Amino acid sequence: MAPKSASSIKSTSAVQTLFDAYTSQTSSRLKFIDAFLVFLILSGVLQFSYCVLVTNFPFNAFLGGFSSTVGQFVLTASLRSQVNPENKGVYKEVSRERAFADFVFGSIVLHFFVYNFLG
Repeated sequence: MAPKSASSIKSTSAVQTLFDAYTSQTSSRLKFIDAFLVFLILSGVLQFSYCVLVTNFPFNAFLGGFSSTVGQFVLTASLRSQVNPENKGVYKEVSRERAFADFVFGSIVLHFFVYNFLG
């Protein structure tokens, strides 16, 4: 078996360092939002794969579901950036409660349009 190269050791070390920093320095609130973002990505990939591999018969259903997933991802990423304590300088006058209220209102409007699109 060949010895590990220096670049593979560095990349493994870099990934481990990144993971350790994420788990130790990120709050549980942001980890929860990140988990929801990963779920949305997986849901979008699954919907797109189903449309390509199996069928896209009710195409408006695919468009509604996929656009709902993408829109919710954008709203959630915006929420994450607003509640992140490291971004306090950028969002000075936006409180966490206001950011969450904007997220909920945007989600309701998004899903209202998606529901109307589906018929």
